[in-house]
Amino acid sequence: MTVTSSPLISRETQIRKADHLRICIDEDVQFHQTTHGLDRYRFTHCCLPELNRDELDLSTYFLGKSLAAPLLISSMTGGTEQARLINTRLAAIAQRYGLAMGVGSQRVAVENPELKPTFSVRAIAPDILLLANLGAVQLNYDYGLEQCERVVDWLKADALILHLNPLQECIQSRGDTNFRGLLAKIEQLCRRLSVPVIAKEVGNGVSAVMAQQLMAAGIAAVDVAGAGGTSWAKVEGQRAEDPQQRRLGQTFADWGLPTAECITTIRAIAPDLPLVASGGLRNGLEVAKAIALGADLAGLAWPFLKAADESEAALVELAEVLIAEIATTLFCTGAANLLELRDAHRLQRVP
Repeated sequence: MTVTSSPLISRETQIRKADHLRICIDEDVQFHQTTHGLDRYRFTHCCLPELNRDELDLSTYFLGKSLAAPLLISSMTGGTEQARLINTRLAAIAQRYGLAMGVGSQRVAVENPELKPTFSVRAIAPDILLLANLGAVQLNYDYGLEQCERVVDWLKADALILHLNPLQECIQSRGDTNFRGLLAKIEQLCRRLSVPVIAKEVGNGVSAVMAQQLMAAGIAAVDVAGAGGTSWAKVEGQRAEDPQQRRLGQTFADWGLPTAECITTIRAIAPDLPLVASGGLRNGLEVAKAIALGADLAGLAWPFLKAADESEAALVELAEVLIAEIATTLFCTGAANLLELRDAHRLQRVP
């Protein structure tokens, strides 16, 4: 199957990517009413940890790859010169600190292969867990195994993210809203693709029921990407020219399942599913809460985007403080490693 594209479509996608970056960096597009739900949990403080903080083990494995800390630089961008610079800086930080990284949707590069370099970061980060990315809905718009293998190969990626974004597509001008029959196509792709497939929402959450269906289809991991962080309804509403689309963005600005709820409900029915918690996480304490609730990795996008847009030094500062916050949480709960952090007595729901 060959995807045909016109310069006009490719240019429109590039403009959208540039708008997304500008709005996310400069405008208030965060959830205001719905929170990630992690604020409803509190760690039990341990006044005598019987540990040496310098010997704590923050390392983990995800999809067979070793990470120095349970952090994923979540999928953000690509397709523009600003995006190339941001991805380059993010990849360098991921390599330096042993973190995982996902790139933004590579659809724009499928439409215009000249934009591949805005995503190509493997040379900068040869050792990291690196995730390619396409919208699942594109499987209903002439995409198939060929395009998925292509973006994986371009990136030399370890896995492919299929992002699920029905609300965003509803509000996006000329969005792709035919989601009929997608689960069967995802199942076919999972059977045939050369790397594992990760299902990821974009900020409205994955329910336990949907996680079960995705697992049955062969998905290797789920990124819940719950409500509580950046609202893509707001983002698309702000850039929409049509009054109805702008109204939809306002109405559904706080729509979705809180991140904490997604983690706990999915983990209850799928104890062994590789699980990423993202959606509104802003510091290492929230990362630790997500891990304690059952996530294997915690993904952050907006904090890394803001830092990457500022400077390489800002990214170093952010990575180091996140790791220090996770380590401090372990130390002050008496947990020597991430597995011990999951002990039931360490994290309590606030009455």
